[in-house]
Amino acid sequence: MAKLVIVESPAKAKTIGKYLGDDYEVTASMGHIRDLPASQLGIDVEHGYTPQYISIKGKEKLIKELKSKAKHADGVLLATDPDREGEAISWHLANILGLDPHEPNRVTFDEITKKGVKEGMAHPRAIDEDLFNAQQARRVLDRLVGYKLSPFLWRKVRRGLSAGRVQSVAVRLIDDREKEIENFKPDEYWNVDATLGAGHKSFVARLATDANGKKLLPKSEAEARAIEKGLEGASYVVSELKRGKRAKQPTPAFITSTLQQEASRRLGFTATRTMRAAQTLYEGVDIAGHGMMGLITYMRTDSLRISDEAVAAAKGYIAGAYGEAYICPYKRTWKTKSATAAQDAHEAIRPSVPSLTPDEVDKSISGDTAKLYRMIWSRFMASQMADCQQDTVSVTVSAADYHFKASGYTVTFDGFTALYEEATDEKEKKETNLPPLEQGQVLKLRELKSEQKFTQPPARYTEATLIKALEENGIGRPSTYAPIITTIIDRGYVERDQKKLKPTLLGRAVDGLMLEQFPHIVDVDFSAQMEKNLDKVESGKADWRKTVDDFYQGFEASLEQAEKNMEGKKVKVPDEPSSEVCDLCGRPMVIKVGKYGKFLACSGFPECRGTKRLVKDTGGICPKCGKGRMLERKSSKGRIYY
Repeated sequence: MAKLVIVESPAKAKTIGKYLGDDYEVTASMGHIRDLPASQLGIDVEHGYTPQYISIKGKEKLIKELKSKAKHADGVLLATDPDREGEAISWHLANILGLDPHEPNRVTFDEITKKGVKEGMAHPRAIDEDLFNAQQARRVLDRLVGYKLSPFLWRKVRRGLSAGRVQSVAVRLIDDREKEIENFKPDEYWNVDATLGAGHKSFVARLATDANGKKLLPKSEAEARAIEKGLEGASYVVSELKRGKRAKQPTPAFITSTLQQEASRRLGFTATRTMRAAQTLYEGVDIAGHGMMGLITYMRTDSLRISDEAVAAAKGYIAGAYGEAYICPYKRTWKTKSATAAQDAHEAIRPSVPSLTPDEVDKSISGDTAKLYRMIWSRFMASQMADCQQDTVSVTVSAADYHFKASGYTVTFDGFTALYEEATDEKEKKETNLPPLEQGQVLKLRELKSEQKFTQPPARYTEATLIKALEENGIGRPSTYAPIITTIIDRGYVERDQKKLKPTLLGRAVDGLMLEQFPHIVDVDFSAQMEKNLDKVESGKADWRKTVDDFYQGFEASLEQAEKNMEGKKVKVPDEPSSEVCDLCGRPMVIKVGKYGKFLACSGFPECRGTKRLVKDTGGICPKCGKGRMLERKSSKGRIYY
């Protein structure tokens, strides 16, 4: 009789089944099988916040099949993902199948390869109740906030609204940034640049200081012109020349947040799209000559640790492909910022078989998974390569009572940059490629140019920069970044504007109300402390019920106070103006949000009930007739078409 192994997905079941052979039957639970009821609170607040779990609607047949298979199997092993969510799925499966959670019936795989599966199967353990309780505490907290706060928002703002504990903080970050942009007052300044000739080559040096070394940045055209006048007929001489060497180190292999950030910057992927492709790579794909295999290690991790075996495999590949000089001569280690012991049990995200190159993999997979694998593989390999060596030079050019500065570098050994360099959000300070220069050398002035500039407001968040901010502030955990962004967009609190995240008028109204009535819910430090408390539950240092109770007592008091403060009051969400005019009465139309999204309505409502579909002009011309404009529309199922 075969042993039954239960995983979450059919793809994972297929890959693991290949490695385990006929002595095992591998089947999938299709994710969670039990959850809190959708239509009621489902938490007994009076009796220790006990959750009232029920089978998820539509999974009755699957549960029946799992029970039957478990009954006839020669033992059951639960092999769901190695994180809080996976532990919760295993706990519920054990509960439904009548397994003892204290018996060694739980196995985990950090990578789904022959070696990884063999390793996991050799070390069965009991279900980690601390890990499950951390997930349970988060679920209960989020349910309490959602179910208690949403009706309040219905009454005080608009029907159908919902609130989330962590999502509210994300909306606040985006709204705060928008306020910074709106309140920003630009300051004028002028750059004074000299194009200087050294032989046949020239370079640009920028005005930096006066003769006493005091920093100069002209604030007006008059100041800039006065400096230009002071430089008339001046001789430009190299007064200081500094040469040096620097080594540029590679970035570490990915963790969840950096993977999502880099995929956003480099590939234009949303966090959800990134995680979907990563899940496929982890669970297994069919590779020619290898069969079904997991291409990467587990993708929900905070740890930067890399196993010695993987380092050795990477260095073996680098030696063969690039030469011995490209191998990092020592063992690179990076300090993990905030991983708990449980999170550090995983490695960073890396290829499970380092010698399997993206070019070889591309013969079997394409699209998102192929692009993401290439990025993960390249970043990991680069992390084990030698530093990029550079010769640096910085020059100070003196003219009259002023000093100009320029700097540059030349690469003497490309090292890891031969394979990969991290994309960045910021525009880096440009370094000039300087010609050979000598101390005391007289340079020829080719052009002196002053240019007006203004200080710029902070940029709106992109998905990449928001994930970075959430991580830096300790809000959410690897598995929550993607759902946070998806939720605040789906709820209409935030919208994408050319890849930037912008709060909607509804989002701003709700954030204002939350800030006024529930300041601790949207407080960044409070949310970060809550995450630390959940980490304590995970490591067995705190009781989950007490953690929930400590939060709920304060939250309930705030809710009661808010009801008193807002008695008889309602928050009005301002209408978004539009350039359209009502066909019925000629008044301007405004953009409103209804059950099926945005539409145009007459500003004279309720006297005039004129409405129109909100149509977005793409700016393109119809390819069939060549006359009509191409418009963006949404189908009844929410799909965009043109």
